[in-house]
Amino acid sequence: MPVRRIRFSYPTGSLDRHYVDGDLVMSHIVAHLSSTFPEGEDFFIRSVRRYADQLTDPELRSRVKGFIGQEVTHGREHRALNDRLRQMGYPTGFGERSCRRVVGLYERRLSPLTCLAFTAALEHFTAIFAETLLGDERAQALLGTTEVRSMLLWHAIEESEHRSVAFDVYRAVGGSERRRIAAMRAIMVLFTSSLVIHTFVSLLGDRAAYNPIRLGRSLAALRHSPFLSPKVLRRVGSYNRRGFHPDDIDNTALLEYWTTELFGARGTLVDHLT
Repeated sequence: MPVRRIRFSYPTGSLDRHYVDGDLVMSHIVAHLSSTFPEGEDFFIRSVRRYADQLTDPELRSRVKGFIGQEVTHGREHRALNDRLRQMGYPTGFGERSCRRVVGLYERRLSPLTCLAFTAALEHFTAIFAETLLGDERAQALLGTTEVRSMLLWHAIEESEHRSVAFDVYRAVGGSERRRIAAMRAIMVLFTSSLVIHTFVSLLGDRAAYNPIRLGRSLAALRHSPFLSPKVLRRVGSYNRRGFHPDDIDNTALLEYWTTELFGARGTLVDHLT
């Protein structure tokens, strides 16, 4: 599980205000999701690292090290993107602070094993969205040719690479199926409600959102979003099946293609590696 040393940059003027294919609502959704990653990734790292000393499988211990290295880099690069989005008028600072409060509440009120179960559930969400981006040309087209597209493709590869690490740590330390499924059901409610509320708050600060025609068209387009297709929703729900494992669906070919495309000899992101 490679930890790629990589940097992205977002010079002033390099992004359109509504950088997701000019779509009003999706631009705000992606901005909010980005705002949650720095604090969210730190929470994932703490949740997994807390059990690292209990792991006896050397391969899993090695995967945990790779997971932590990748997540540290994700947090750093999303902070840089969030700074640029904040300059463009998106309330990413509010999103970061809100996420910090929420994960702090989890860690104070919930057991470490439940925090790990939450981490495994959220990693399932991110892996599905990542593999949808990597596997659906419509999803890729939404991001055009911007630096945001490049960053999210890199992030998607690594989320897909480590999608089962937190899950396997949870099982290795004795986490039950009942707790795992209950954690996902809670996350489904919390994640969805948080996304709706924060996107609404974000839109309130955007003058374009007060154009009823544009807002209506953007909301209507969500019904056809590749990230909300029946196939994606079924994959999200599959986590609640007893005996589920993230690697039930083979992602080998997808990872091989995009690793070559982005980081091969002529990869489009080789020049971003440091």
